[in-house]
Amino acid sequence: MDRPTLIEFPSDFPLKIMGDAAPDFAQQVLAVVLRHAPDFDPASMEMRPSSGAKYLSLTCTVRATSQAQLDALYTDLSAHHMVRVVL
Repeated sequence: MDRPTLIEFPSDFPLKIMGDAAPDFAQQVLAVVLRHAPDFDPASMEMRPSSGAKYLSLTCTVRATSQAQLDALYTDLSAHHMVRVVL
């Protein structure tokens, strides 16, 4: 049984993912996002470097279809060695 949620599905859901500004950080994050949201448009990914350019913040707005999908996406992103924070 699904746990209660305040989100109505399907819904456009923004995820903010932060990590070190490594050359392949965005590609690594994109691969994880596409595993859980295959319809995500990579061109819609927003990228913002930190003021010192040491970190990179990515915003991916996915079309979420269930709480289970979001939970799995958060779990996989949070476990990735390049990801520092997922909001």
